[in-house]
Amino acid sequence: MPRFYSPEKLAPGALIRLSDNAAVHASRALRMKVGDSAVLFNGDGNDYLCELTYMSKSEVSAKVKSVSDNTCESPLNITLIQAISSGDRMDFTIQKAVELGVTAIQPISSQRSVVKLSGERAEKRREHWQNVVISACEQCGRSIVPEVRPATSLAQWLGQSETAELRIILSPGAPQSLNELTKPSGDIQLLIGAEGGLTEDEISLATTHNFTPIRLGNRILRTETAALTAISSLQTRWGDFN
Repeated sequence: MPRFYSPEKLAPGALIRLSDNAAVHASRALRMKVGDSAVLFNGDGNDYLCELTYMSKSEVSAKVKSVSDNTCESPLNITLIQAISSGDRMDFTIQKAVELGVTAIQPISSQRSVVKLSGERAEKRREHWQNVVISACEQCGRSIVPEVRPATSLAQWLGQSETAELRIILSPGAPQSLNELTKPSGDIQLLIGAEGGLTEDEISLATTHNFTPIRLGNRILRTETAALTAISSLQTRWGDFN
């Protein structure tokens, strides 16, 4: 059943006008009609079954019929701290990380980051990435929308962030693997470098803030591969992939 994000307050009986993007997708791409059913969500963790009541090429309205719990969230609370990568890599990483169940995404700039963002440009990219998150939630069935936080430098984030029970950083030469770690009962933070990885100084700085270096096999992974492999490994070992 088609799923659409609506930031409005949703409740049975409410009449909702879909966003412009959702309206175009419903009317032109899916060719839906009045009377068809869809699911709306607003980030509160519930699914809202609705019936389309009005349709034009640019406007779609729906009436909420019922509400139900969405039970597809991962039991792990993973924040991805991702160094900003270039081209489509960042979009791809964010999209797939949401599908894999992360709860928040913190973009950071690192010494080897090709892309440097600040000011209005940084905010526009954050808004773009948040829309990537919403689209991923529509596709994968999630009803809680992970937040993309404002971009900052690694050093600033380490100095200001709240700690987590388990902080992981990938390092090919690390003495430990994921299998040697104990399952945490609280939050997990996963730090991933950009193209070229994190520098030795950055890894050292992260370890002074309680990040544990771990290795994932014997091969060097690209930034997007590293993030998604690590999240998948966490979900397989402790989450809902096992």
